Amino acid sequence: MSNLHHLAAQAVRMALESRLTVATAESLTAGMVSAVLADTPGASGMLQGGVVAYQNSVKENVLHVPAELLARAGSVDPDVASAMAAGARTALGADVGVATTGVAGPDAHDGKPVGRVYIGIATAAGATGFEYSFTGSRPDIRAGACAAALERLLEALSS
Repeated sequence: MSNLHHLAAQAVRMALESRLTVATAESLTAGMVSAVLADTPGASGMLQGGVVAYQNSVKENVLHVPAELLARAGSVDPDVASAMAAGARTALGADVGVATTGVAGPDAHDGKPVGRVYIGIATAAGATGFEYSFTGSRPDIRAGACAAALERLLEALSS
């Protein structure tokens, strides 16, 4: 079992035990987080759904990330990650929202270097963005972002 599948299995088990539902909002991971959760038996009891928000227009129109924030900060930003998570939580009616945004490469984006990733977590208590820096190939960075999202989700589910 890969590390991602191990983390996902823990998250699904913890969500089911806590009777909490989860929604995802993914940019650079483009559905990897929800896919690895859905690979886990029992996921239908906790995974509400997910939004792949690759373009800023989707972040703004579907997840209600403020246009002003996107214009000022760009899409790779901790506040954007937390707004995406909050938007997913609200739009999909979940207890916890988890979001990914970042630069998988090969080029820098919005002034942020390749490998910079932000994970957003939103619960009833509020939303937070967490910064990460990964190295390696585009698939390596996306896998790192997916693992970080699952780790932050586990943290949120256990608190």
